[in-house]
Amino acid sequence: MHMRETVSVAFDALRSNKLRAALTSLGVIIGSASIVLVVTVALTSKKFVISQIEGVGSNLVWAEMVHAAGKAEPLSHEITMGDMEAMGAMPGVVAVAGTRELPMSVVVSGVERPVNLIGVTEGFQTIRRLVIFRGRYFDYQDMESRGKVCLITKELSERVFGLENPIGRPIRMGELTFTVIGVFRERVATFGLSEIQKESVIIPLGLMKYYTGEDVLRVLYAQAASPEAVGSVERGMTQLLKSRHPLDAEYDVQTLVAILGAARTISLALTVVLLVIAAIALLISGIGIMNIMLVTVKERTREIGIRKAIGAAYKEILYQFLIEAFLISGGGAVLGILIGLAIPVSIQPLIPGNLRVPVSTTSVIVAFVVSCSTGLFFGYLPASQAAKLQPIESLRYE
Repeated sequence: MHMRETVSVAFDALRSNKLRAALTSLGVIIGSASIVLVVTVALTSKKFVISQIEGVGSNLVWAEMVHAAGKAEPLSHEITMGDMEAMGAMPGVVAVAGTRELPMSVVVSGVERPVNLIGVTEGFQTIRRLVIFRGRYFDYQDMESRGKVCLITKELSERVFGLENPIGRPIRMGELTFTVIGVFRERVATFGLSEIQKESVIIPLGLMKYYTGEDVLRVLYAQAASPEAVGSVERGMTQLLKSRHPLDAEYDVQTLVAILGAARTISLALTVVLLVIAAIALLISGIGIMNIMLVTVKERTREIGIRKAIGAAYKEILYQFLIEAFLISGGGAVLGILIGLAIPVSIQPLIPGNLRVPVSTTSVIVAFVVSCSTGLFFGYLPASQAAKLQPIESLRYE
């Protein structure tokens, strides 16, 4: 019997038991769909988490002076504008910024509210990727002339001005009155873990000297040119601050690399757990294939005996049942992969924002290969058992 005839016999056997073949392949369908979905979910969650973290600031490095408890630090330890300018000249740095904070209260139409007053430099909006709802950010003239202009958070705008447009409206902080030129928010909420609180006002850094009497920075920001340059920029910032300040001054230089690494580790762990679940589904489906085919071999014992009596060789019987196992697992794999691809495509319109659900070609290939291999592996025992049957004993079987 030629291979074409062997394949034809395998197809006929499956067609004669369509329901059994469909139910047997159900586990493979679930397993292969799970592999595709698991990888898709893992890639999507990883992409989302990383985009959220990078939304705080892309390739960000920042430094703060370490304050000893109960000890006043000398002014020579403070980070200065000179440090920021020197940092901007370092290789691998594309933008720098500095901030200084101060608790303050605003008075509008006789209403006083506590706010977080933040003095910022011109590059702060670029580095922290602030979203400007209304108006504009500070320009060069605002910074150089130390104009009494400010930007306020969306929450503060709603609290103080209600539904009215705050642009151009005055807002008083201490003895100074500022004109609101913009309303902003963080691109990704930091929940108060950064200098920007829920109700904050940002002003040109030069005006902070009026309130504090000191022209210094609390936080120095630098943006690296690429993720690969973050490490060198971090080391450069550490060395620069040590070289420009007394030896006993301490600075905490940080990056988002550790958080990104933790996010990737969590994503990998989640992927492994879900893949184990998918593997269990495929294992169960493989055992199901083996059990059904063992029953099939018993039911078709006389058929096998007749075919052997008319000249069918060991390999031909073996290949027939392996082909049947392959068709069950391969067909289930194709259906499962299609389901696994259809679900992300169908839910894409329901996902908010610009997040796109990636489909991994590797996961499709792996799902198909693993599913087919599972079918062949668990189908080999019944196929081998069928091929070893003796013609005379098979013909006597009732």
